[in-house]
Amino acid sequence: MENLSQARAAELQRRMVDEGIDLLLLTDPDSIYYVSNYWGDLGVEFGRPSILAVPRAGDLTLITAFMELEMAGAMTWVTDIRPYKDGEGGEWADPLGDLIAGRDAATIAVERFQIPAMVSEYLREALGRADFTDGTDVLADMRMIKTPREIEMIRQAGRVAVAMGQAGRDAIGEGVPEFEVSLACIAGGTRMAAEIIGSEDAASLMSPMIHNLQVLNSGHFTSMTHMHPTVRKLERFDPIYLCFCPIAHFKQFKLGFDREYFVGDIRDEQARLYETSLAAQRAGIDAMRPGVTAEEVHRASEAVYLDAGLGMSYRTGRAIGYSSLEKPQIKHGDKTVLQPGMAFAVDGGITIPGEFGARVGDTILVTETGTECVTEFPRDEMVL
Repeated sequence: MENLSQARAAELQRRMVDEGIDLLLLTDPDSIYYVSNYWGDLGVEFGRPSILAVPRAGDLTLITAFMELEMAGAMTWVTDIRPYKDGEGGEWADPLGDLIAGRDAATIAVERFQIPAMVSEYLREALGRADFTDGTDVLADMRMIKTPREIEMIRQAGRVAVAMGQAGRDAIGEGVPEFEVSLACIAGGTRMAAEIIGSEDAASLMSPMIHNLQVLNSGHFTSMTHMHPTVRKLERFDPIYLCFCPIAHFKQFKLGFDREYFVGDIRDEQARLYETSLAAQRAGIDAMRPGVTAEEVHRASEAVYLDAGLGMSYRTGRAIGYSSLEKPQIKHGDKTVLQPGMAFAVDGGITIPGEFGARVGDTILVTETGTECVTEFPRDEMVL
């Protein structure tokens, strides 16, 4: 992994030269990991930001909390690590100030929508500037096309997601609380992740633990889309929606994966809406291939909803990778041309407010000849 992130850093610096950027400051944890292989666990919510400074040439510098120093040294290939301590001097601002000293005329870029306010305000005061170059796209454009090694890791992440889906489906039944289904998903995914990591490198610092709060809801609450598991017990005729997007993470890759089932039996109108969602997703996937635009894929999917007498749809999909939302998006207005190596979460979904929500989602790779689904798992076994 270290050689992979080093190669990314070198490519990023090459692109910075092309863009005329002297220094790029990365503050988003996903971006820092992508370039340095370091993933801190404290973050801005604890008042302890990590910052990766990427110059257009030369060594990178990682600024992180002192208590993470040993872990950072074990994880990253970056050798210039500058730790800071709580309550000592200006904390993180001291090493950052040293880095930007004398760069008044330099072109400094930041991730405009990711940089914490505390860091951006410090930069404005220290450099006397009102604004900085937005370097978001320099890295985002790099991340659109996955390398063969990254694609293999995405396939592994797909195996983890499918293991979660299998465990969750097996746990569904009348009288079972929602949270018990989610616990089964987490256990199933963790065991698969541990199996893969253990077979590769038992000494790896990468944790197999599936974490974060899953999206899971049942009954008429399926119309609320992104609720989390409660103590509600499943009843006959209940739809139950399982979204694995918040927890389908493996080796820092984030996937898209959704399935929905019905307990004991299914009502006719719910079956119609669910089948329409499946057809819309299928139409989008069928339209995906190199050379078409993201917007064209969205239109193919949306046509299914309109033909069924339903309204315009929301986004059909989004690019994924080390972040849950990357470039491009499968929606109106995104004219990005699809290329081999792109990875997307592709969804079908219909919501009837206050009554029912039908949804399905998968992670799809764009290949030289079409597509590959890395979360292949039954979509039409609706009634359990």
